[in-house]
Amino acid sequence: MNAVQQSATQQDDEKVLVAHDLKKHYSVKRGMFGTGTVKALNGVSFSLQRGRTLAVVGESGCGKSTLARQLTMIEPPTSGTLTIDGEDVANASGAQIAALRRRVQMVFQNPFASLNPRKTVEQTLGEPLAINTRLTASERADRIAHMMRIVGLRPEHAKRYPHMFSGGQRQRVAIARAMILDPQIVVADEPVSALDVSIQAQILNLFMDLQEQFRTSYVFISHNLAVVEHVADDVMVMYLGGVAELGDKATVIGRPRHPYTRSLLSAT
Repeated sequence: MNAVQQSATQQDDEKVLVAHDLKKHYSVKRGMFGTGTVKALNGVSFSLQRGRTLAVVGESGCGKSTLARQLTMIEPPTSGTLTIDGEDVANASGAQIAALRRRVQMVFQNPFASLNPRKTVEQTLGEPLAINTRLTASERADRIAHMMRIVGLRPEHAKRYPHMFSGGQRQRVAIARAMILDPQIVVADEPVSALDVSIQAQILNLFMDLQEQFRTSYVFISHNLAVVEHVADDVMVMYLGGVAELGDKATVIGRPRHPYTRSLLSAT
């Protein structure tokens, strides 16, 4: 193996995200005077390598979306550690958190709700550039046009509002917004479940093309094992806030060990 191949292998093996014993507990009222604790995440550990896709699967209420909020630093964990690009989120300063948030972007489930209806696509894509970069207005316009082409949209349509696009086109805009800062990690929370089946494959293929082009790492959250089988390198099955099974796709889907994983597969 020559030096270039060895360097590429080391980059592929690089862990861009490590979660260890991640917990998120919420206090809730029970009755008029009592309180209780909901353990939305209860000791989740995994790692994500550069340029790979970790699919997180499980039924509603298992903690998938709570995990997404932890990974995107929307909420702090109750305990445990989350390391992104070598930096411990819990001990990071405000400036470090802001920098880390630029490296971790999110694509939400519903493109009808995740885009501001009062902003054009140009404004939606331009806002993160204006906040996080020193690009001039002309340079931002060029970047927006380039990203529109990459996700399969016409640059001249950047002046349009979200309601003027189809559901699949809106999700392409949402993906462009997530990718425009060239993040290392994208958390996709059920990104195709709100779309027509005929459009889902197109969006999944777009995710895979972008990953090949930019070597982005994905945490792909889904309840649909058919979707997971199409996009994932590794699979983590969540159950009641914990990890039921974790491994490469062929092993988890082809030779599941946990009864819950087998029940998910039989339901599919």
